[in-house]
Parts: sequence; C-alpha cells; structure tokens
Amino acid sequence: MKNFHHTGVCPVRDFLGRLGNKWSLLVLIALKANGTLRFGEIHRCLGDVSQRMLAVTLRDLEADGLLHREVFPQVPPRVEYRLSPRGENLMPHLEALVDWTLQNLPDILQDRRRYAEKTRE
Repeated sequence: MKNFHHTGVCPVRDFLGRLGNKWSLLVLIALKANGTLRFGEIHRCLGDVSQRMLAVTLRDLEADGLLHREVFPQVPPRVEYRLSPRGENLMPHLEALVDWTLQNLPDILQDRRRYAEKTRE
C-alpha cells in the first residue's frame, strides 16, 4: 500500500498543496485564456481576490517556475505576467480537470443537495 504521510518533505504533497489553493489554478487559467496580463488585469479577471493574496499567489507561481514575471523599466514600472514553458506544459492537465468539473458539476450539486437533506433528517 502506498502511503502519503507527511514525513519530512513530500514533493507531491508540497506542490499540490501550493497549486490547490484557492487562487493558483484560477490565475493559471486566466493567463492561459488571456495571454500576457498585468497585475490589475489578473485582478479584474478573478474579481474577488485581495491584492495581497494575488501578489502572494503570483510570487508562489513564479517561484515554482509556472509563470514568468517581466518588469519594464519605466515610471511607473510596468509588470507583466505570462505562463512559462512549465506552466504551458501543465495547462492540458488543468484544462482536463476544468472540463471534468464542468461536465460533472450538475450531478455534484445535486448530490450535495441530497446529502444536505439526508443529514438534516
């Protein structure tokens, strides 16, 4: 039996934990859908993310090599974000997950309602 206990550093757990937070997938999907974006444009794409959380998410994705951040030397500084080759390589897997979610969402929502009704009894 394979175990996934957190003993020391588990690279799968570490990466999936980072990628599976509330905003990382949405940032990557926004960049894939729209191409190169500035911070404010990403913020508008996601809507309800705080500026601080978006900044943290972008830093984490950059640290993992999933996006590229380019600063243009002008006043005020212009910063653009785009998927890196590693991020592009990840996207077919994320798009498959998004497609699966969209296909199964009606049934998932129905099961959630049934479960909620069952637990109220």
